[in-house]
Amino acid sequence: MIETNLIKTDSASVADSLASKKYELDLKIFEDLEVDRKATQIKTEALQAKRNALSKDYGLLKKEGKDDAALNQQITEVKSELDSCSKTLTDLQSSLQDFLLDIPNLPASSVPHGSGEKDNIKIRDFGKPIVFGGKDHLDITSLINMDAANILAGSRFSVLTGKVAKLQRALISFMLDKAEDHGYKEHYLPLVANTESLQATGQLPKFADDLFQLTDDYYLIPTAEVPLTNLYRDQIVSLDSLPLKLTAHTSCFRSEAGSYGKDTRGLIRQHQFEKVEMVSVTHPDQSMQEHERMTNCAKAILEKLKLPYREVLLCSGDTGFGAQRTHDLEVWLPGQQAYREISSVSVCGDFQARRMNARYKPSNGGKPEFVHTLNGSGLAVGRCLIAILENGQQEDGSVIVPSVLDKYLGGKTIIDQQGNLC
Repeated sequence: MIETNLIKTDSASVADSLASKKYELDLKIFEDLEVDRKATQIKTEALQAKRNALSKDYGLLKKEGKDDAALNQQITEVKSELDSCSKTLTDLQSSLQDFLLDIPNLPASSVPHGSGEKDNIKIRDFGKPIVFGGKDHLDITSLINMDAANILAGSRFSVLTGKVAKLQRALISFMLDKAEDHGYKEHYLPLVANTESLQATGQLPKFADDLFQLTDDYYLIPTAEVPLTNLYRDQIVSLDSLPLKLTAHTSCFRSEAGSYGKDTRGLIRQHQFEKVEMVSVTHPDQSMQEHERMTNCAKAILEKLKLPYREVLLCSGDTGFGAQRTHDLEVWLPGQQAYREISSVSVCGDFQARRMNARYKPSNGGKPEFVHTLNGSGLAVGRCLIAILENGQQEDGSVIVPSVLDKYLGGKTIIDQQGNLC
């Protein structure tokens, strides 16, 4: 949630900044709600003061054993008016909150303006893309069974078997170990989140259609970012504890609303997928530096796996709802002859912290201030699995697995045509 004082004091600048993220700020709605809220709050406070004064007078009369019918009537009328006014104030505050929750984060000043993917800026390349008429991952191995998953759960699910399932498990362990090497503390988390948690990190109300809802208040998590970040909801942490660095492997669940017909083949875009997530909670002065560090952690994993990738700075129009600035890492997939996102690393500033009231104690002992939060994939496991199979495929039908995984695979780094590790 952006700071309301920014809208009040610099509305034109805020509107222009939001427009670069394809959001039109309706200032009239905000101003009307604010005027009504302020007037109603003043009226409510005046009625409360009047009620208190009348109640004091009533108490004094009772002590003297007296009664005053007119005073009783006046107290009743004031209480009734106060109840009505308080309800109106609550409704206005709720409407204002709903309005603010729908506003995206402001892009950082360092983010290039642009309308979409074509305006993103490439920062660097790593490795040499394999350009040949290679197979995609479904044609390389029969150990990814989409038909069986379709029978079990429907489209956009998969069943991995044998050594491909083991390879996925190896990747998860490798990624968690690398995250630990980079200072992240591993967590085991619920795969279910409540409405308040999803609202705190920005998935609700904006992306309700992209979630799998279980009951009125519970959803399957779309990413471990949600539970990891919410560990600090309504918390005040010590300055000395910052930065806090957390990681977790979870299954993630997304309905992929609005993506009908896109990436329907294979593991690219699934309703259920595996991901190792990194989250940092920092002092405001550290967040941009932490963004670079977190991006380097994700890049290090790709480089250890020797997978070609490129790093991209997203323009304002392509930067996500809750992000100030985002680096995408895109891995090369020979089967598609294209780079595809495998990690998105974002700094959110105090946007999420305001929504979930996460603060730290300043060193001067002053009033608690909002922390900054960051999140990034380290990495998306399914897409990493695709990249290994497609970049490691050989003419004889075997796949060479990156040697860094050998300790997770019993020292064996080749999957032969029959699906055996050797």
